[in-house]
Amino acid sequence: QLQASGGGLVQPGGSLRLSCAASGSIASINYMAWYRQAPGKQRELVAGLDSGERTNYADSVKGRFTISRDNAKNTVYLQVNDLKPEDTAVYYCKFSTRYGYIYWGQGTLVTVSS
Repeated sequence: QLQASGGGLVQPGGSLRLSCAASGSIASINYMAWYRQAPGKQRELVAGLDSGERTNYADSVKGRFTISRDNAKNTVYLQVNDLKPEDTAVYYCKFSTRYGYIYWGQGTLVTVSS
């Protein structure tokens, strides 16, 4: 029900904008987030945004990544700047609702390499 897009191959220092849109209506979303999973590593939280517009970021991406959303489109974005090889991972979006439902996107691959 969530479609993530925007990944690709980018050189170090480059930028991408990831998008994640709900294909149908999801009621009472109270938290949107991006996670990533690098090969051989556990999935980790990259950035989150709650219904009060409060954000949280992993220390490794602070100042480089920005999460935002378009409520009318039920879409969350992740602007990723100054990419580093260690940012290479599959990026997943997640929506959580106040009723306890959790939705995951299928993932979009970001590869940072020269």
